[in-house]
Amino acid sequence: MSFLDKLERRIGFIAIPGLLRYVAILSALVFVLYKIDASYLRMIDLDVIAIQHGQVWRLVTYLFVPQLGSLLPLPDWANAAFFVLFLWWIGTGLEGAWGPFRLTLFYFIGWAGTTAAALLFGAAFSNVMLTASLFFAFAHFFPDVVIYFAYVLPLKVKWIAWGSAAFMLFQFVFSSMQYRAAFIAAMSNYLLFFGPEIYRSARQRRENAGRRQRFEVQSRSDDEPLHRCHACGATELSDPSLDFRVSRDGEEYCIAHLPKIEAPAPR
Repeated sequence: MSFLDKLERRIGFIAIPGLLRYVAILSALVFVLYKIDASYLRMIDLDVIAIQHGQVWRLVTYLFVPQLGSLLPLPDWANAAFFVLFLWWIGTGLEGAWGPFRLTLFYFIGWAGTTAAALLFGAAFSNVMLTASLFFAFAHFFPDVVIYFAYVLPLKVKWIAWGSAAFMLFQFVFSSMQYRAAFIAAMSNYLLFFGPEIYRSARQRRENAGRRQRFEVQSRSDDEPLHRCHACGATELSDPSLDFRVSRDGEEYCIAHLPKIEAPAPR
């Protein structure tokens, strides 16, 4: 029984079936309120200074702020709709692969890490990192699922995940130490759930590569003979016309020196 199985037996009551569907619905509601009053988002985002002044609801409400940014020039409602449907979609997939408990725990750890990153390092984080960690988890289970980018270009989930990871790694390398520490804290859920498996997989690939290299070194090269006469030492390289047989003593001989008991009958 794994550690997560044991944990589920102890605190399985925290599982929230359909968790990301609820988050998606609340995100849609927040977007409607934003369209009514654009200043509404500034009342619920992850503002550390405001939290320090007593607005503690922001510790949770920022989770429901829809991501309205996009690589394409789309209206806000289209970006909000995509974000809501995206959460619903990956939530259904992850809950089917993990079950409600593991998904709830993954989401809770991501929320805790993102919130801690903002409070401890003063990073202006939103729920972007948490959503990214959910997508990476989805890509782990469903790497070959195809998404039609801009409704035209088919891309596999694993390709999008690798591209997103490369971009985030670029930011990680060239940003400040403050951002790096905040990034690690915000992605703690993915590291905890998938880090050990990634490490084991990398170690296994390294061991397999080492074994393959040792085998290639020890294997016969093109200059080494495959047959050698036990009596005269002739090989197929020294005389390609020779035929070789294995005698009853287990040794290999050319036809000329094959023990008489096994010599071929004259034609």
